[in-house]
Amino acid sequence: MIAMNTKQIGDETEARIIATLVGEGYSVSIPFGDNDRYDLVLDTDDQLLRVQCKTGWIESDVVRFKTASKTTSNGDVTMDDYDGEIDAFAVRCKDNGELYWVPVEDAGKKSTYLRLTEPKIDHPSVNLAETYRLTDQLP
Repeated sequence: MIAMNTKQIGDETEARIIATLVGEGYSVSIPFGDNDRYDLVLDTDDQLLRVQCKTGWIESDVVRFKTASKTTSNGDVTMDDYDGEIDAFAVRCKDNGELYWVPVEDAGKKSTYLRLTEPKIDHPSVNLAETYRLTDQLP
C-alpha cells in the first residue's frame, strides 16, 4: 500500500462520503476551489445542506475528529470552528471504515468524540458512535 499524505487522506474521505451519499440517492454538489468552509452541498429535495468532510481515527474507545480548522497567516496560528458556516460534519473513520453524520450543533468546538462502547455513566454530552452512522442519520 502506498503511503498517503494528509491531502490524499482527505480526498479519499470526501470520495467515500460522496459515493455513499450518491448511492443513497442524493444529489451532491462540490464548490469550486478550496476557499469555502464546506466541502460539499447535499440536496435533500427540501433543503441544501453545507457539509464539512472530516477524517476521524480511533483513540481508546472513541472515534475522534477535529471540528476546527487551523490557519497560519504571517506566522500566526488561528483555530476557527464551523458554527453558522456548515450544517453537518460527514466523518470517515480511517481505522474502522465507518461513516458518520454529525449535525454541527452536536459537535464540539475543537474536537468531537463518538463513543464506540456504552459509557459506565449516563451523561447528556456522551455521543454514541452507533447513533451517528451516516446512512441512519441522513435527512
